[in-house]
Amino acid sequence: MRKQPSASRPVPAAGEGMRGEKGHLPYLLAQANGAVRLSLERAFADLDVTLPQFSVLTMVHAYPGVSGAELARLTLLTPQTINLIVRNLERDGLIVKTPDDVHGRIIHIEITDKGRQLRQKCRTRADLMEKQLVDGLSEAEQRTIRRWLVRVTQSLHEKMADADQGVH
Repeated sequence: MRKQPSASRPVPAAGEGMRGEKGHLPYLLAQANGAVRLSLERAFADLDVTLPQFSVLTMVHAYPGVSGAELARLTLLTPQTINLIVRNLERDGLIVKTPDDVHGRIIHIEITDKGRQLRQKCRTRADLMEKQLVDGLSEAEQRTIRRWLVRVTQSLHEKMADADQGVH
């Protein structure tokens, strides 16, 4: 006798079932991150800017003279990805690279005026999306969420560093 296939349940929409308040926090963070990323990618599409490029421009603007290795850590991208992005941004005149006076292998990266203008256009669009994220939240709730996200990051980074050093 053949087994009848079980009736599959419909996949819930975002905010429902395990994709809602009953979901696991790591999944919910990833789901939210994916929604934010897609929203920003769409917001930047007509500017021909990717989210990783915007991240690099933002960090170079915030930390003038940053190195490629530091950019990789700041943007959560691999050094290989950073090299490609930096090469493309430099080709487009959005950043400039200069070798370190002492350590020639270290390259410092600066944003150009053209890069600042493009970053500001992206920043304006990102700010609009951020307003949507916090719509309906009080200032105190926003501070609580920001503190929690920072604490999660710090805690997990400390645990990874301890594990890397063999501390249990």
